[in-house]
Amino acid sequence: MTGRFGRDSAVAAAAVVVVALTGGGLTRLDAWYYGLKQPWFKPPDWVFGPAWTILFTLIAWAAVLGWRAGRHRRPSPRRRLITLLVLNGILNIGWSLLYFFLQRPDWALLELVPFWASIIALMVHLRVYTPRGAWLLTPYLLWVSFAAVLNFEAVRLNGPF
Repeated sequence: MTGRFGRDSAVAAAAVVVVALTGGGLTRLDAWYYGLKQPWFKPPDWVFGPAWTILFTLIAWAAVLGWRAGRHRRPSPRRRLITLLVLNGILNIGWSLLYFFLQRPDWALLELVPFWASIIALMVHLRVYTPRGAWLLTPYLLWVSFAAVLNFEAVRLNGPF
């Protein structure tokens, strides 16, 4: 593949689809979830799918920009980029596992600290050689920050678990 949508774009797209499908598969909107008291400012459930679709698109775009911008840099930042993306993907999935699958919002709240930090680490890493890639992750950081507030409120309103 050549041009603007190359092999790197296909790999980034496939990677975010794997993370999205895995996290989505662990997300159970069942009687337990609907029985939770929610804060007044929680968006309707239908908002989350489109929001995550946009966020995963931005993550893949940032990854491609980072991969391409790192091509000719020495030392290559690509290995660190892949490591940070994998770590972030694991933490993203881990939050869904803890909150929805294991029904432990309290543990998920604790897991949000390294999850949030992994986004910051990606942004700091990308900023050096592709500032645009770093900026593309800003909505992701904001959304996960908002999710942290929702998670905190779920624990406060429903705890202990």
